[in-house]
Amino acid sequence: MWAIITAAGWPIWPLIFASMAALAIVFERVWYLRSTQIAPKGLIQDVVKNLTPFKDPQNMARLHGHSLLGSVAADGLGAALSGQDPEQAMLEKAEEVQDKLEKHLDVLSMIASAAPMMGLLGTVIGMIEIFATQGQTAQNPEVLAAGISVALYNTAFGLIVAIPALVAYRLFKIRINALMNHMGLELKPLEAALRQQLKTASTRAGRG
Repeated sequence: MWAIITAAGWPIWPLIFASMAALAIVFERVWYLRSTQIAPKGLIQDVVKNLTPFKDPQNMARLHGHSLLGSVAADGLGAALSGQDPEQAMLEKAEEVQDKLEKHLDVLSMIASAAPMMGLLGTVIGMIEIFATQGQTAQNPEVLAAGISVALYNTAFGLIVAIPALVAYRLFKIRINALMNHMGLELKPLEAALRQQLKTASTRAGRG
């Protein structure tokens, strides 16, 4: 392997660094996008059962720091307590959550797009050097063929980096969309409870 890297020349080093960055992003996102951290089971059901304790700022803060789903619920509760639209507050918070879930994915997408071009550039540079060297000496087809095959290592390595990066990017996007849909469904009971709470409070205010 080291012999191939050495033979491919300096253009392969940016690809190696890009592959390391892509691998780091993949491992970090796999760890981050766990359901237990994003949307723990039963959280919203527990909140809906008893909304009163969340008038306490400390309980609200604990809910906000519990998970990403908890932070969305906390923003909705906070909006409801202040007489604002809880659904709009949760929608705005959900956009922030999606940005957190998609962190570093733009870099992964860029690596997937740029790696083949970087590999092709390395191959072109390698072939230019080969033909420049051959032009100064007697033409040797075997040496020329061997040099071209070495230069093509850059293109091959660029594809080796790009294809897994692209697949990982698409899989992460699918995972994030599934998580966002799941969070939306989980928040439906809370939205209904807060809507009912606001309606009740409005009715009492009208009577008073």
